[in-house]
Amino acid sequence: MNFFARKNIILIMGDVLITFLSAYAGVYLRFYYMGHSSGSVLQKYAPLLPKAVAFSVFMIFICFFLDLYSAEKTDGRKEVLLKVMFAGFFTSLALGAFYYFVPDVQLGRGMLFMSVLISVMLQSVWHIGYGIFLKLPLVARKVLILGTGPFAKTMGNILRSNGNGFALSGYVNCVGEPVHVPGSSIVGNGDGILAIALKEKVQKIVVSLSERRGTLPVREILDCKLQGIDIIDGPSFYEQLTGKLLIENMNPSHLIFSDGFRITPTRRCVKRMVDVVLAVIGIVVSLPIIILVAVLIKLDSRGPVLFKQERIGENEKIFIVYKFRTMIDNAEKHTGPVWSRTGDNRITRVGRILRKLRLDEIPQLFNVICGNMSFIGPRPERPFFVESLKKQIPYYSERHCVKPGITGWAQVRYEYGDSIEDAMEKLRYDLYYIKYQSIFLDILIVLDTVKVILFGRGGR
Repeated sequence: MNFFARKNIILIMGDVLITFLSAYAGVYLRFYYMGHSSGSVLQKYAPLLPKAVAFSVFMIFICFFLDLYSAEKTDGRKEVLLKVMFAGFFTSLALGAFYYFVPDVQLGRGMLFMSVLISVMLQSVWHIGYGIFLKLPLVARKVLILGTGPFAKTMGNILRSNGNGFALSGYVNCVGEPVHVPGSSIVGNGDGILAIALKEKVQKIVVSLSERRGTLPVREILDCKLQGIDIIDGPSFYEQLTGKLLIENMNPSHLIFSDGFRITPTRRCVKRMVDVVLAVIGIVVSLPIIILVAVLIKLDSRGPVLFKQERIGENEKIFIVYKFRTMIDNAEKHTGPVWSRTGDNRITRVGRILRKLRLDEIPQLFNVICGNMSFIGPRPERPFFVESLKKQIPYYSERHCVKPGITGWAQVRYEYGDSIEDAMEKLRYDLYYIKYQSIFLDILIVLDTVKVILFGRGGR
């Protein structure tokens, strides 16, 4: 998947190796000080493999939930060190509970302490060292941006702020292109693009012109391509770095001819079967919560337990969505349709908790069974807002080519929004999901959803 950058995959692979070997090292060191030979250790605690696997899996998952593998963030050394230390602490607690139910993979307290200590030290060195390594001039891939307009400026800012293993070499101006970047960052002084690329020793050229018609130097770009320099258009590179689409610089041909946006019948069928199975399991498992929440809502405020509302679904068909009521009854009686805002006094005391924990979404499992929704997809919006947003935001209708979801890429990547700008930003993520949807991306969204629920992010 484009967004899950190569550097993050390498980071995770390094952590897997470190945590796995730390479990072995913890066992051997613990018994080394007790005078045991390596043979007796293997005999007494064999097999060590499942114990090491359990330790590694828990440590990696905790690191994920603490945002150590976030492609969007670049933490400082202190933040990395603290996160790794917290990961070790929470892993110890989580494994302590897990060992109670699965004693066969248990590491003794002394061995677990040694394993965690070794893992924390090595992971800290690995994360900090790898971050420094990526920024070295000899390692970071040099990027030349073709263009000096607003779009080129946006790409340059992203390159500078995102710890992605790339280094900005400068901008190349073209005839008729406006200048919105610092003059000191423009390179070449009229030289050809190939000469500039070779002089700057760049590995990638990002075409970010404000207007290509009549200004795109096709022959020069082809020469660079034939010299082994990677050529990529700005919108595609933007997607790789941010996990969203740049709608402003997109045209219909980008949607038609680009990779992705392939929604096959097979994928629809498989996703539908998975949705139904998970929804049935979810309803059975959450039945005690459903009963408890229903009682709390009734005790807290007057009105029905369930909240029903029209929403826009796949192919812009209207359906009724079910949620637990989190606002006072008839909340929009005097205002008409409005977005919920921070500190909204229409939200009940119980409703505020339900929204933070996302428990108000549980009844949507019935929408999934009925076929109106999927587990993962764009958030279903109200007809009133959809009609308004379609007039103001380009390509807004395209988000309705798939079923809306209980959770989705936009929901886990961007907090709740109550403005046109927020709707635009969430659409970037929705279209990215539709373009690149895959099992891997769905799994990542599920894991991020768990993270959002645990830390109560984004709810209002």
